[in-house]
Amino acid sequence: MSDVRATVGDSSWFVHDRFGLFIHWGLYALPARHEWVKQIEQIPDDVYEKYFEHFDPDLYDPALWAQATAEAGMKYFVITTKHHDGFCLWDSALTDYKVTNTPYGKDLIGPMVEAYRAEGLKVGFYHSLIDWHHPDFVIDDTHAMRNHPDRATLNETRDQSKYAAYLHGQTRELLTQFGDVNAMFFDFSYPSSENRVGKGHDDWDSEKLLAMVRELQPGILVNDRLDLNDVEGGWDYKTPEQFMARNWVTVNGQKVVWETCQTFSGSWGYHRDEASWKSTKQLLTLLIDSVSKGGNLLLNVGPTGRGEFDRRALDRLSGMGTWMKRHARAVYGCSQAPEEFRTPRDCRLTYHAETNRLYVHILNWPLKQLHLDGFKDRVEYAQLLNDASEVPFHALPAHQASIDPTAAETLTIDLPVLQPDTEVPVVELYLKK
Repeated sequence: MSDVRATVGDSSWFVHDRFGLFIHWGLYALPARHEWVKQIEQIPDDVYEKYFEHFDPDLYDPALWAQATAEAGMKYFVITTKHHDGFCLWDSALTDYKVTNTPYGKDLIGPMVEAYRAEGLKVGFYHSLIDWHHPDFVIDDTHAMRNHPDRATLNETRDQSKYAAYLHGQTRELLTQFGDVNAMFFDFSYPSSENRVGKGHDDWDSEKLLAMVRELQPGILVNDRLDLNDVEGGWDYKTPEQFMARNWVTVNGQKVVWETCQTFSGSWGYHRDEASWKSTKQLLTLLIDSVSKGGNLLLNVGPTGRGEFDRRALDRLSGMGTWMKRHARAVYGCSQAPEEFRTPRDCRLTYHAETNRLYVHILNWPLKQLHLDGFKDRVEYAQLLNDASEVPFHALPAHQASIDPTAAETLTIDLPVLQPDTEVPVVELYLKK
């Protein structure tokens, strides 16, 4: 990938593994109506406190989480160590607002990291730059108390530099207490503008924060939300959120390492009544489409207040795992196909440079024939990936070629009338050397 912007951290595993699990978990699992519930509903600290007083995920078993994740074909995970409400999932020495002071009373991060490493997965930490609970975090237009009548008076006693020191201190804890951390996902900057009072790199002291991260964990990958986009080495990978990139993500015309983060439904945290859950095929299409454009998919689950992945999440993870069991080699180590290969209608292409194999992911099963324009004389062998059954290929027959101006360069694959019993069938093409 010589044409891709180099990263400071080690991205070799990242661009190979392609598929990870995001986990949004915290006090907001109890109201179960969006992880931003405190901000959206402008819930005061004293009212939100009831969730802290009742947080007791008694069914939490990180080994079960890790097993479900690995069986889904995911190769890394990213856990919210602290979200915007300020609640910490580990035993931080810098605050009392942490899981060890809830009825549960135990650290959540350590056992989780151990369980996921036991399944062979890489470790990533999400850490919120924002904190609606900390007494020194200056109230801005995104804060849960943004409309408080005494906002200005409350801010008189707040010192953002003290909060920045807290942020740095907690980051140091995370990067020194849990072994090797492969990725750091900070979230998020929203610099002030004409219409909004926000926070950017000065408020986080981002350059010093990043320098510390790279010193403590030299190989770590860092995302792009510290408001250091114009600083050399200020980020490793881009993170488009909740939309499908139309092309390989670029910055100043250069391809970059990237990952899209997506939800099963509309919420990141557990949302009991959310109904717009994506189907397994839609989720697989997200993964395939991302890899076909040189990117990763970080797919999110919001565990319940008792510490479980709910039935809907397990169903989707299982469905994706069933597909990945037979199609993983069309994902791992793959990327965008060389430009000379044109993508057939209703398909996506992924390519494995080391094996010189091209994968045609068929999103809409065609009638008998799949036409590959520009592929003539490029293919040595073809098979359906799910069962390794051969599919014959040939030039267009004369009666079709007579009405097709692209016939001279087209390779046609003969497919069975019935779609194979898999969500997204894949044709594996062994290319000529």
